[in-house]
Amino acid sequence: MEKKITLEVKNLKKEIGRKEIIKGLTFDLREGEVFGFLGPNGAGKTTTIRMLVGLIKPTSGSIQICGYNIETHFYEAMKNLGCIVENPELYPYLSGYNNLLHFARMIEGIGEERIKEVTELVGLSERIHDKVKTYSLGMRQRLGIAQALLGKPKVLILDEPTNGLDPAGIREMRQFIRFLAEKEGLSVLVSSHLLSEIQLLCDRVAIISKGTVIRTDTVHQLLSNREKVVWQVHPIEMGRNILASLTAIEEREDGTIMTEFDERKIPEWNKQLVLAGVSVTEMNRKMPVLEDLFLELTGGDSIE
Repeated sequence: MEKKITLEVKNLKKEIGRKEIIKGLTFDLREGEVFGFLGPNGAGKTTTIRMLVGLIKPTSGSIQICGYNIETHFYEAMKNLGCIVENPELYPYLSGYNNLLHFARMIEGIGEERIKEVTELVGLSERIHDKVKTYSLGMRQRLGIAQALLGKPKVLILDEPTNGLDPAGIREMRQFIRFLAEKEGLSVLVSSHLLSEIQLLCDRVAIISKGTVIRTDTVHQLLSNREKVVWQVHPIEMGRNILASLTAIEEREDGTIMTEFDERKIPEWNKQLVLAGVSVTEMNRKMPVLEDLFLELTGGDSIE
């Protein structure tokens, strides 16, 4: 069954001065999924996120959150949205609890019971009455997410949620975001410069470049049919010629040869090499990674 759309972006454009920064973005988020939002430097990722959360106005196009257009029904749309843009803004000399209490007072109908719920949800019950200045970076991130969840949003936008975290903290944050999507049913949009993390974390990914979405798909579909085999052969010239007669090849700087991965054909290719007197000293299966696809689609640009 098709999952409910919670965030819908249609033909979104933004001009600053006479320059068109965002050139007609279209994508959507669905209930219970983690959606990766990737773009190289200057792609317009941060500008788009600021439009999604209502910090700047689009030049044209529409953003709907749970069916509410943010231009015509801003308050209703924002009630369904929680976000952390860049770093969570917290008061370091207040306790975690008093930080949440302060923000809860700004939201109608949110009291101590909800503060307790989000505190338990982010795993801060034992430290919630300690001052935030004593928290680790990971704990501050979790408190920021607790703040974003106070109003019971359906959509959560996290800009670089693993920024500055150590490997253990990154893994913990990844598990927590998956929990929010799978168990709490939230739609979570995540921007990150850690492509390996996006590959592990996200159900679907949108890759944007120069203000335009160039690919949107599941991680599985984006990486399917991209598995390769790296061959080390001797003599290399003879091995290269034989492989080139059998399939498309790519010569690598380290003297190895890369071909497609085809489980049915590889034994035959290996047999042809051996029969011709070529030694196959190494044959490695190269698993596809999102980073390779990203660099290919964006022309080698680095990510933000």
